[in-house]
Amino acid sequence: MQKPIGHRTCLYSTADLAAILADMARQAAGLLTDRKQVAIVGLLRRGAPLAEMLRDRLVRDYGISNLPLYKLHVKRYADDLTLLHPETELTESAEQATLDLTNATVMVVDDVLYRGHSLLKAVEYLAGKNPAEIRTVVLVDRGVTLLPIRADITGMRLDVAPQDIIECNVPPYEAEFRIDLLRPDKG
Repeated sequence: MQKPIGHRTCLYSTADLAAILADMARQAAGLLTDRKQVAIVGLLRRGAPLAEMLRDRLVRDYGISNLPLYKLHVKRYADDLTLLHPETELTESAEQATLDLTNATVMVVDDVLYRGHSLLKAVEYLAGKNPAEIRTVVLVDRGVTLLPIRADITGMRLDVAPQDIIECNVPPYEAEFRIDLLRPDKG
C-alpha cells in the first residue's frame, strides 16, 4: 500500500520510542504481578509487532516468562483513516477458535486508538474466551474514541486535527520504528 501524500513530521524517533516502550513495559509489569496465567494479543498489523516488543521487554527487564503471543486480525480503517469496512471485521483463525483463556489475564496491544472500533471488537471477542481480566495497551491514543473503550496503558496521547494522520511506523512493516504526523495534501 502506497503511503498518502502530504507533509510528514517525525514526532518520535526510534530512541524516543524505546524510552516510551520501556515505560509501557514497566506499567504492564505492574499489572501482571502475581498473575499466574498471562497471554498477550497483538492486533494485526502493527499491534502484533508492538506486542512482541513489549513481551520481549517484559521477559528481559522483569523476568516475566511464559507469555504466549497471539495475533488477531481486526480491520475497520486503512492506515490513512479511510473506512474499509462499515462493520468492524474480525477474522478468527483455527488456532484462535480453540484458544482457551479461562482465568488468564489477557493484554491486548494495538498501535493507535482512534475511534475505538477495532479495540472494542477485539475485547468483545476475547471476553468470550472467559479470561479473568482483559487489559488494553496502545502506543498512541488520539483522544477521539466514539465507543466506551479506553487504554489501560498508553504510550502517549496525541491530540491532532481530525484530518491529520498519525503514522506508526513499526518494523517489519516499515524500516524504522518511529511516529510521524501526516498533514495530507488538500486535493
